[in-house]
Amino acid sequence: MRGLRTFRAPSEGITGTGISNGRMRIGSEEHKDLFCRSFLDTHEAYEPKDLPWPDLDEGSLARLRSIPFWSIALQTERDAGLMLDGYALTESDPLVRRAIALQAYEESRHFRMLSTLVERYGLSGQVEENEPIPTRRSFITFGYTECIDSFIGFGAFRLAREAGFLPDSLVRLFARVLEEEARHIVFFVNWVAYDRFKRRRGFALLRVPAEVYGYVRALVLHFRIARSAKNAPQFQVSEEVFGEFSLTKFLDACVAENTDVMAVFEPRLLQPRAVPALGRFLRGVAQLFERKRQPKHPPRAQEAGTTSGR
Repeated sequence: MRGLRTFRAPSEGITGTGISNGRMRIGSEEHKDLFCRSFLDTHEAYEPKDLPWPDLDEGSLARLRSIPFWSIALQTERDAGLMLDGYALTESDPLVRRAIALQAYEESRHFRMLSTLVERYGLSGQVEENEPIPTRRSFITFGYTECIDSFIGFGAFRLAREAGFLPDSLVRLFARVLEEEARHIVFFVNWVAYDRFKRRRGFALLRVPAEVYGYVRALVLHFRIARSAKNAPQFQVSEEVFGEFSLTKFLDACVAENTDVMAVFEPRLLQPRAVPALGRFLRGVAQLFERKRQPKHPPRAQEAGTTSGR
């Protein structure tokens, strides 16, 4: 990942199970210090309007304008910034409050990033002036939603980058947004584990149902957004640009990019596991169906053509 340095804390590692490895336990002050400070110390200072936005040719502009979900993206980032900013004010721990407030700032900056993109290149996008409710439940639902969105975004970004869907100069600008989303979900899964252990709900029998419930709520939210956008123009994947497209190819890109993105993080930090695991499972299912659709016995050359004796 461009520009994101790996944070190394001097303390011993954390296991991914929530069980102490002898010197640090999830839910401990050491754990809190590790995931908060790694998030705070990898923040990058920049302002979207000051970035080197490139001039685009007509082909690139047409491809950018063909993407139909700029309004959804703008609304999501705007609401996330406002919700997180309000929720940070309710957090009693000063270090956790600083980290959540920083995430609020970065989400609001993503909104400014997209707003600059929309304005500069004449895209179609607008937002509603609503006030999201800044509760702990809202933060948790948003965190699980972001885990899903980021995994999908990783794959889309990888395919678009490899296909040259947009110029490298513009892709590089938005690579930093993807990096920040990765930082957000790593912070979230550590925060939610820490929070549950502090509330004495960190044991597996309590943690797993809560995680499943969190992802179900996130999927329901996605379904509602999809229903509200059902009349929006549909984005068509261009085979001229992307080549032959399949679900397997897309999931391969999601899994591969997720692996690359997560490789730079401090290995003692927890990472999102459920969505990548589901992605690998669905990739296997998709591969199985694709193999079944292929003919088992291709016609022989002499049978496929017309022979001279007939």
